[in-house]
Amino acid sequence: MIVVQKYGGSSIADKEKILNVAKRIKKRVENGEKVIVIVSAMGKTTDKLIDLAKSISNKPHPREMDMLLSTGEQVSIALLSIALNELGIKAKSFNAFQLNIQTTHDYTKARIKDIDSDKILRELNENSVIIVAGFQGVTKHGDLTTLGRGGSDTTAVAIAAKLNTSCEIYSDVEGIYTCDPRIVPNAKKLTYITYDDVLELSSLGAKVLHSRAAELAKKYNVKLYCASSFSEEEGTWVVDKLPEWLEQPVVTGATIERNQIKITINNLPKDDVILKKIFKELSEKNINIDMISMFSDADNFHLSFSVLNDLKDIIENSIKQIDSSINISYQGLFDKVSIVGVGMKSSPGVAARFFKVLADNSIMPELVTTSEIKISVLVSKEKSEQLLRKLVKEFSLGS
Repeated sequence: MIVVQKYGGSSIADKEKILNVAKRIKKRVENGEKVIVIVSAMGKTTDKLIDLAKSISNKPHPREMDMLLSTGEQVSIALLSIALNELGIKAKSFNAFQLNIQTTHDYTKARIKDIDSDKILRELNENSVIIVAGFQGVTKHGDLTTLGRGGSDTTAVAIAAKLNTSCEIYSDVEGIYTCDPRIVPNAKKLTYITYDDVLELSSLGAKVLHSRAAELAKKYNVKLYCASSFSEEEGTWVVDKLPEWLEQPVVTGATIERNQIKITINNLPKDDVILKKIFKELSEKNINIDMISMFSDADNFHLSFSVLNDLKDIIENSIKQIDSSINISYQGLFDKVSIVGVGMKSSPGVAARFFKVLADNSIMPELVTTSEIKISVLVSKEKSEQLLRKLVKEFSLGS
C-alpha cells in the first residue's frame, strides 16, 4: 500500500523535529506501507531567503528567486533521508528536476502540468520511502520554478492524484478549525469538511491548505487527511460529502485575509473595450482580483475591486500600459472577513444574520461579495477581528 505524506516547515524546523518525523514514518513502514514524503523548507528558511534577496535588490528577478527559494526544500529532503537511513529505513531523496515535476513557466506561482509517476514507482520498488522536495517544479526548458507559498501541499496532492492514493497533510495544527484558533481560542476543530468548503476557506486566506491543493483534491477526489505531526490526536478528513449521520452546519468556517487594498478606476468610457483589456491584462499576469463592484453614471463606468497590497505596483503598471490616462485610486489597508458553508445553499436568512452583525457593531464594509456558499466583506483592520469573533458567536462556530 502506498501513502503520500506531507510535512510542513514547522514539523521539521530542527534536528529533533526531523528525527520525530523520521520515527513516525518508520512506524508506517513497519506496518507494511510504502511512503512518499513531501517536505517543505525547515522552519522560517523561505522567509530568510526572501529577506536575503531583498537586501540585495528591491525587485529581484522572479527566475532567480525561484532558483534561490527551491534550495530550502533540498536541505530538508536530504536531512530527512539521512535520518531515516540512520533508523534502518531504506530512503532516498529527490528534487523536482530528478522526478520531472513539470510546471508552467510562471515563476513564483507556477502550476504543475505533469509528474513522472513511472520514475516514482520504480524508486519505490527499490526503497521503502522516497522523499520529494515540495513547492518546486521544472519547466520543459529545465528552469526551476516554485508553486507559491504553501505549494508543498500542492505537490503532495498532485502526486497522490497521479498515483490514485490517499494524502496526509501534517503541520503544527491538529486539523482544520472553524476559524483561526490564534484569534478565536475556542474555535471548533472539524472532524469532516467538504472539498467545497475547504477550497473556499483556503482561497479566502485560511491557512488550512494551499488553495491549488484543495482544487486538485476536489477535481481528482483525493482522500485527504489533515493533522498534527506532534500528537496522535485525530485530525480532519476532507471529503466529497459529509457522512449522512453528521448534521450539515449552515456555516462551516470564518476567515480573515489581511493586507487588502481597494482599487478604484474612475471615468472609464461607457463601452466594454477598456474593461475587457483591463481584465485580460490582469488575467494574463495571474493576478487574482476579488470583490468586484461596478456602477455607471450617465457618461462613464466606475470599477472597484480588492487585491493583496503586494500587487499594487504590478496592477498599476499593467493598467497604465493599456492607457496611461486611466484614473486609478487606492484605499486601505483593509482586511477581508468571510463566512463559508455549503449549508448556506439550503438555509435562507444567512445574509440577514450576517448584515445584522455588521449593523449591531457599527461596521460599514467597503466592498461586499457573495456566492451560494460564502459572504465576504472588506472592512477596516481595526474592526476585522471584532467582526470575526461576533460572526463566530452568531453562527455557533466556537466550542
